[in-house]
Amino acid sequence: MPVKQLIQAGGKPVKVWTDEVESGAREQLANLSTLPFIHHHVAAMPDVHYGLGATIGSVIATHEAIIPAAVGVDIGCGMCAARTSLNAGDIDEKSLKKVFGQIGRDVPVGRGQHREERALVDAATPFSARLKRMMEKHPQLLKTYGRSSNWIYQMGTLGGGNHFIEVCLDEADRVWIMLHSGSRGIGNAIGRYFIDIARRDMERWFIHLPDQNLAYFPEGSEHFDDYVEAVHWAQEYARENRDQMMNLVLAALARHLPPFEVTAEVVNCHHNYVVKEHHYNTDVWVTRKGAIRAREGDLGIIPGSMGARSYIVRGKGNPESFCSCAHGAGRRMSRTRAKAAFTEADLTAQTDGVLCRKDIGVVDEIPAAYKDIDQVMSNQSDLVEVVHTLKQIICVKG
Repeated sequence: MPVKQLIQAGGKPVKVWTDEVESGAREQLANLSTLPFIHHHVAAMPDVHYGLGATIGSVIATHEAIIPAAVGVDIGCGMCAARTSLNAGDIDEKSLKKVFGQIGRDVPVGRGQHREERALVDAATPFSARLKRMMEKHPQLLKTYGRSSNWIYQMGTLGGGNHFIEVCLDEADRVWIMLHSGSRGIGNAIGRYFIDIARRDMERWFIHLPDQNLAYFPEGSEHFDDYVEAVHWAQEYARENRDQMMNLVLAALARHLPPFEVTAEVVNCHHNYVVKEHHYNTDVWVTRKGAIRAREGDLGIIPGSMGARSYIVRGKGNPESFCSCAHGAGRRMSRTRAKAAFTEADLTAQTDGVLCRKDIGVVDEIPAAYKDIDQVMSNQSDLVEVVHTLKQIICVKG
């Protein structure tokens, strides 16, 4: 399905891959399109919805400027998936429960982190020198973060919100591991620190914006290079965090299931990040806020909700989306609204067949709070093709 609607709001065009755009998201996209450094157009993916700071499901190409709030505070958040040589016949109900419990013991979730004796120091150590240099230039960088060593203990941990670890079966009943996480508390601290600086810079330069969340760093300005260094550090940390969690989950499976191997089909992709790319004959900064890169041949992961299908996809390299696609189903209602609308019984019914939490604490993640993942996939048939279809049998929520 090609672009379904075009928003013209006095700035660059906004190309949208869905008819379902709430008013708040539409206003955010319109405001974004008026910035003078937007390149060619703004792209909104079929899972687009209102977000704090910037529209989730947006792809923003910019000339010589970056908007920190568009990258957000979960810097480098993304997905990782690996196919194993196991199949459905290798897992019974008893072993499934053992694996669920083992993952819960081995991978801290929510605000949890590894105890000192279990910290993944070897994985964290390569990040130390660059972080030290950033801290020397910006002593207040982690002022909102807590203990300075937390980032070491949070390597290999899930976090909260909609972050998850799943054991899935594909269309051939082969077992996959899939997980969703980012740069944890340190990425949040880095994001908030530079968002605040960008806002103060706008005030200092008397730049008036339609939304203060669109505060930006121009190339050559005082803080631009420092932000690029910090955001790339956090993106690399997020990727390593997912790799380390994958190792922990695979080890958890190995304790309770028959011997297995990981196949060559391993995917690790960001969906909250900024990178330099070439589009429409120009080198630009591309910020994907809740979107994944989908160049021709790129493998990506598009998860549904905790009761719906997920997809391993291959990009088609569509230039209109800046070679991007959706990062998931996308919320259709806020967490507050979902908690008010649904009960534990609703959650139990909608996650039938999935071993997961079914208590009031995760009702805000109920499948009905999300858009229909199959409609999302239909709307972006010109952006990606489906390689594998996954259905979870275990879901560990943050």
